[in-house]
Amino acid sequence: MRHSTRSEVDPFIVMDVMEAARVAEEAGRDIVHMEVGQPGSGAPEAARARLRQEMERGPLGYTVALGRPDLRAEIAALYGEWYDLDLDPARVVLTSGASGGFLLAFTALFDAGEKVALGEPCYPSYRQILTALSLRPVGLVTEAETRFQPVARQLTDDLAGLIVASPANPTGTMLGRAELQDLSDACEAKRISLISDEIYHGLQYEGRAVSALEVTDEVYVINSFSKYFSMTGWRLGWMVVPPDHVRSVERLAQNMFICPAHASQVAALGALSPEGRAELDEHRVTYTRNREILLAGLKEAGLTNTAPADGAFYVYADVGHLTDDSRALSRQILDEAGVAVTPGLDFDKARGHRTLRFSYARGTAEIEEGVARLTRFFARG
Repeated sequence: MRHSTRSEVDPFIVMDVMEAARVAEEAGRDIVHMEVGQPGSGAPEAARARLRQEMERGPLGYTVALGRPDLRAEIAALYGEWYDLDLDPARVVLTSGASGGFLLAFTALFDAGEKVALGEPCYPSYRQILTALSLRPVGLVTEAETRFQPVARQLTDDLAGLIVASPANPTGTMLGRAELQDLSDACEAKRISLISDEIYHGLQYEGRAVSALEVTDEVYVINSFSKYFSMTGWRLGWMVVPPDHVRSVERLAQNMFICPAHASQVAALGALSPEGRAELDEHRVTYTRNREILLAGLKEAGLTNTAPADGAFYVYADVGHLTDDSRALSRQILDEAGVAVTPGLDFDKARGHRTLRFSYARGTAEIEEGVARLTRFFARG
């Protein structure tokens, strides 16, 4: 049977690392997981309790395509708390994870063949989803001097879109208000559609995370319950879109997804409660400690050239003094040290062979053990 050229996307290497780690564990080995951006904690108790209560009342059928109005209102209220924004809940669109949000955003904004820019290194699925939708991803090479974030002067007139992420995966770096304003102004001048990935908001350690909505309403903002809210497997995200785009996105959502999972929407209402938020803020305290442990350990191991870890739960490290094959090095670390880490090739095809990403999203005891194993591994030379 024939298959489309659109399906010929690159693999998500971190998932291959996860599989190799699973096989090793199945064979009886103890593996420390520092490869995947998944919180070691689960959904807060308030989320699970809310779902239990609602399931007892009756079946959870379809919701409207944009999601439950009460949840959309709670998300809009969060923008008032975090950013002092008065956000109309009508602009909030619930999605099947952030990934569903990207599918809706790319489909709503771009026609086949158009070019969409992304700063590299970046989350690899941007590139692969764009390719699968017959769009043309354009990598913008970023440097340490700009905190591995794209800048306005890199934007060209032939671009239809730009994706930015703050805090970013894999680097953890953030865009300030001035940088976001510059990018927004450049996009508006060149008629470039701006998409801001903000799924790691709530997890920042070097100042407050700034939303693109603070500088413009002409933006699609993508967020998720996976990271700060610790609900990865529930597959629930959201978008904030300009008022005149809501109906277009709604039509697409109706046909692509019908609606996001109702059970996940109920759980999200619990996660947004004061009790849920208190538990989630304790997770950030854990990540803060983990970050300190990992940065100190990498420094001891000789990995001192790292991106500024402003937010999220990653450290992106240059290992070019050790290897030109980060994938082989990550396999060696797994085999010899029992630590799963992600090669940079996932995030930057041109330079990722000289970088590794370390996640500190697990419990502190696991991060301490992983760092101890890494320092022993790198000490062997």
